[in-house]
Amino acid sequence: MKKRKNHSPEFKAKVALEAIREELTLAELSKKYDVHPTQIGTWKRAAIENMATAFARRGAAPEQVSAAELDKLHSKIGQLVVERDFLANASHQLLGTRGKKW
Repeated sequence: MKKRKNHSPEFKAKVALEAIREELTLAELSKKYDVHPTQIGTWKRAAIENMATAFARRGAAPEQVSAAELDKLHSKIGQLVVERDFLANASHQLLGTRGKKW
């Protein structure tokens, strides 16, 4: 059985950068670095998605949800749970044993 390769973050970044540049195809990069093309595509996608974090301020806290907004969301969850339970009970009463109970 073949042992899995563990690539360093620097290696992944180098390969992803070459994939982003598109000077070589994924198949050519795969042959050059002995990595599956799907893996290179995954690294490329991850690099593009996380590129904005490189320009974020150091020490800047991620957006915090205010307590008022959190209370509003909790009340909405409670309301939806009550509605779901009511409708499930009504469905069971109307349909009898044909109604599904999850």
